Amino acid sequence: MAGERYEPITVPRRIDAPASEIFRILADPGRHRDLDGSGMLRGVVSGTAISAAGDVFVMKVYFEEYGEYHMINHVVEFEPERRIGWEPEAGRGHPNAEPGAGRPARWGQRWSFELTPDGPDVTVVTEIFDCSRVPEDQRVDINYGNIWVESMHGTLKCLDRLCTSREGAAGTPG
Repeated sequence: MAGERYEPITVPRRIDAPASEIFRILADPGRHRDLDGSGMLRGVVSGTAISAAGDVFVMKVYFEEYGEYHMINHVVEFEPERRIGWEPEAGRGHPNAEPGAGRPARWGQRWSFELTPDGPDVTVVTEIFDCSRVPEDQRVDINYGNIWVESMHGTLKCLDRLCTSREGAAGTPG
């Protein structure tokens, strides 16, 4: 991939739910564990429903190599019912957050969801992982984001289940 133009990783899924309902779930950090396809999220540490770019929410995460740590998520994209995205920053317990880690705590990765209506109650949801602002050696370490494709499919499958189950759409785990 060196010398080539990097394209963000995109995974779409058609979900039988209106964009407004899907967006409400995506904008609620308290629901992120319910839709996490990676199995890494353990819960929300702080943050309420996202209402604008500039909002911040903190998630408790577990990764075998690092153990449990926090990720501070800075909302950088917010267009109600159309697009939402955040850039993670290493928080308490993450090796990049430690003094002298040698890498910035906020290294330029971006997670986004784009919602495109496909009828009155159907939406194409595209999850996007963009590491174009990440240094090349770190992009290589994560295979240019391709390590996340399976988890992204899992996230959209969970989101679909949440949106199409009566309990999930109402705000309780489905």
